[in-house]
Amino acid sequence: MCQRYWLPLYAFARRRVADRHEAQDLTQEFFARLLEKKLLASASPERGRFRGFLLTALKNFLANEWNRTQARKRGGRREHLSLDWEAGESRLHLEPAHDLTPERLFERQWTLTLLEHVVTRLQAEFESAGKQRQFEVLKGTLTGERSETAYAGLAAELAMTEDAVRQAAHRLKKRYRELLRDEVSQTVLEPGDLDDEIRELFETLRS
Repeated sequence: MCQRYWLPLYAFARRRVADRHEAQDLTQEFFARLLEKKLLASASPERGRFRGFLLTALKNFLANEWNRTQARKRGGRREHLSLDWEAGESRLHLEPAHDLTPERLFERQWTLTLLEHVVTRLQAEFESAGKQRQFEVLKGTLTGERSETAYAGLAAELAMTEDAVRQAAHRLKKRYRELLRDEVSQTVLEPGDLDDEIRELFETLRS
């Protein structure tokens, strides 16, 4: 959970805290507290969806930390997670500097992180089936419809008929949607919230 969702939470802390190293320390400490105090056990349908639960927990944590007056040493005695801060910083630099609130930035990064994990799972399935090349060529079809000319080019690249390529692309999209629903279902506390959550996640990418 920490490895998967650290970036959206760090994005929120990074937008709220000027110093990147302090934001990193706070993110590490938040996960340590989350696991140490077993706060995840308190997640319940009454508290809303999982991303909302985590964001509220982070806001409360930051408010408590900022009320402390004692200095904080980097490193400390906590066992730190191995997180790729530089990659995270590079990705956050692509976001607008002032147009997004910390909350909106969190939501966008949550969605992008989840979608990346879905694609990673999908790629792993194709690789296991010995279809890595097919995945690399067809993964672009996940982002929208392709023209007849585009399918002709893909067919030539894969040495397949155009009809076979269309069918393969259709199966790819179908499996992508299945994996997406599986991933999102793990972050909602009520099955009935699944479709609404997916809709809301994609709305974060349009804003």
